[in-house]
Amino acid sequence: MLLLLAGCAGSPLGERPQGAELPSGLSRDELLSGIAACHLLRVAQTEDVASTDSVVIASVERYGFTVDQMVARANALVDGVRTAADAAALTRLATVSCERLASLTGLDRGLVRFGSEGELKGTWVVVRGEIADGFADEVISELRRRRAIGLVIESRGGSVYEARRLGRWLREHGLRVGVDRLCTSACIDVLAGGVSRVLTPQARLGIHQSKAPPSQGSHEGGQLAVVSSVLYLREMGIDDDIALAAAAVPNEKLYWISADEALETGLVTAIVDQL
Repeated sequence: MLLLLAGCAGSPLGERPQGAELPSGLSRDELLSGIAACHLLRVAQTEDVASTDSVVIASVERYGFTVDQMVARANALVDGVRTAADAAALTRLATVSCERLASLTGLDRGLVRFGSEGELKGTWVVVRGEIADGFADEVISELRRRRAIGLVIESRGGSVYEARRLGRWLREHGLRVGVDRLCTSACIDVLAGGVSRVLTPQARLGIHQSKAPPSQGSHEGGQLAVVSSVLYLREMGIDDDIALAAAAVPNEKLYWISADEALETGLVTAIVDQL
């Protein structure tokens, strides 16, 4: 997290002398430090000073701060890091602050980036095909290279390990996921990782049982697969009924999840006209 920041010249967030009432138990100074720490977390994750979190922008606006004030406080926090313990404390502050800001603003956390003129911009990377060995690293590399804020995926599935590894990375780094065509089997685990998860009306989502590893019997392997799916979806904040429904569908068949069901279970957060 030791990345010194430059100011965001031309930022769309201008001066606001008056802001919303402060949260109970937080002084204005403490709130500014929390906003700045959350900003630093995104900068550290992306190694890009033009990135921040959607809840940072919302909080700066809501509570009457300016971007310059936030950047100055972020630099002061970085300057105050002298030891590994200081760095760990700042990381804890950032993690707690991002969650608090999400609660205060009522927004999902998500990566955003500023353009050269201070405007908000975002690139979505489109990935189509099988989720094979090395898939997670390949997609992560492309997302980083393109400085993306989201992933559009089309896949019939593949490696559950690779899908969940990518899903966890997407969640940790605040990226969104969209589906505009087909997403089945392990692809659902990638979708689940997005901080927000959107579908177009023509998109189709399908689930079924995972295949048991060759080293395990079909019964034991099946039970472990169901438990693993339940725990992963819970980790992502999604109703684990999805995993239980999948367990009832043979691997060679598919259960198609309706848009209403996807919304009700939290697998999807919105239906959009286009991506």
